[in-house]
Amino acid sequence: MLSNKIIHSARFELPPLDIHPEGSILVFDKPYRCTSFDLVNKIKHYIKRGMKMKLKVGHAGTLDPLATGVLVIAIGKATKKIPQIQAAEKEYTGTFRVGATTPSFDLEKEMDHEYGYLHITKELAQQVARTFLGEVEQIPPQFSAVKIDGKRAFEFARAGKEIEIKPKFVTISEFEITRFVLPDIDFRIVCSKGTYIRSIARDFGKSLQSGAHLTALRRTRIGEFSVDRAIQLVTSASATISATDFISTLNP
Repeated sequence: MLSNKIIHSARFELPPLDIHPEGSILVFDKPYRCTSFDLVNKIKHYIKRGMKMKLKVGHAGTLDPLATGVLVIAIGKATKKIPQIQAAEKEYTGTFRVGATTPSFDLEKEMDHEYGYLHITKELAQQVARTFLGEVEQIPPQFSAVKIDGKRAFEFARAGKEIEIKPKFVTISEFEITRFVLPDIDFRIVCSKGTYIRSIARDFGKSLQSGAHLTALRRTRIGEFSVDRAIQLVTSASATISATDFISTLNP
């Protein structure tokens, strides 16, 4: 399992920001190995220290620590728009690795099971991807921010407690296979609010009569907010370790 030290290990600096005291919406390209709240706290500190003010700051949709991409930050009165932004359609790109699963459905936890995958063809992967289109029932991961009895599911999971999480309906409008080089399958997915790509990894692997987990994830769009126009953060060299490096660390 990746420790909190690794999850929060990204070192980054904010560029000069145009923040209006009456309210601002800023779109960032969140770096690898930092939480959404790491960025929120950085901005709070920027406002307090640089602007000598105290403004409310929040984000419009959590992005996993091991994911990168669009993170919308609302400041001041603009925080009232967070529910509207959260409800918008989202686009992701990433990589599923077939033939193995992890309890977290990504690289946060070590591999727990291996499966055969040589029977999987690109045509089969494309055929299975089409079965996910439309409204589908999905069970969020144990390692997720879903609230159970007032606590986040990941708090139970990281304490070694397995809990029942009720399924919910989400909508997947696009699911494209963009690269097929076994055991890795790259994808592009457009989906509704509340969709867990890690859950799609689990279900996609099962539908392929194998197993799968997420090794890379990038949120490229939330509604009208695209990563192409997002604010880039300056990260240190120590924060540029890739998912491949972590795979090597977890499987020496």
